[in-house]
Amino acid sequence: MTSRTVRSRVDPGAVRRTLRAAGLTARHGLSQNFLVDVDVLDAIIAEAAPQPGRRVLEIGPGLGILSAALLDAGAAVTSIELDAGLAAQLRSTFGPALERASIEPSSPGSLVLIEGDALDEELTALLAPPYDVVANLPYHVTSPILHRLLGTPPRPERIVVMLQREVAERIAAPPGSMSYLSVFVQYHARVRVAFRVPAAAFEPAPAVESAVVVIEPYRDADADLLPIAEEDELWRLVQAAFRERRKMIHNVLARQLPIAAERVAAALAAASIDPQRRPQTLAVGEWLALREQLTPIAMDMRGRHVAP
Repeated sequence: MTSRTVRSRVDPGAVRRTLRAAGLTARHGLSQNFLVDVDVLDAIIAEAAPQPGRRVLEIGPGLGILSAALLDAGAAVTSIELDAGLAAQLRSTFGPALERASIEPSSPGSLVLIEGDALDEELTALLAPPYDVVANLPYHVTSPILHRLLGTPPRPERIVVMLQREVAERIAAPPGSMSYLSVFVQYHARVRVAFRVPAAAFEPAPAVESAVVVIEPYRDADADLLPIAEEDELWRLVQAAFRERRKMIHNVLARQLPIAAERVAAALAAASIDPQRRPQTLAVGEWLALREQLTPIAMDMRGRHVAP
């Protein structure tokens, strides 16, 4: 459970007072909606289960509500904050934790604050493994952040993130409702929606509901991941197909990948995929089987994906 000190900062009035005192306002363009529901905060910490000294990456700490709970649990936190005003407020709030990190990096209850854009950082190189990611992600950068966390090793062992509810459900969707993002995430990790979060849990309240997602990247011993060059082929194939996700897979691939229709048909048959199915119905294993039948997938002179 979160400490009394953390709880005293988790309510709409406290957030408004803190922002006003620091001369700050919530910036909609940066998805700045601050968590003010202590029960939701407790539930996030329960899912993350941080241990003393455990390295945790936090993206978009805002006013540090989640940061404080992680530090209170003894985690060694590295936070990335884009907003200069919020970064200054975090330095004021967490002076002792920042000093602790400067003396003894990765010590329990220490904080490293990086002021800048998470999209400019090599996220998987910031912390020595093993490490986790726990964050209320800025909604407008969810997809590129997940690509950076999962696409390059060393991947985090556990990712517990707050996302827009529709995005969270899309990531965890079963075959029938798949998207490019769900294929990408489920290729790399087990994923589940832990719980939904109402808009009223934030100050200011966003226009959408949220959800907390737990993503557990496959460990090397459990993973059946392709070599990087072959994985690139997989994403070329999946991206091409999802340009027309509701069309029949045979027709989509024949249009989006300039391959003879007979070759597409043969590859689908070899992968035991009905040519009339839609891309959104294919499971990760089926995409892998189809890539194997169509490889190599290259680029033609016009920049379109091709498979000879």
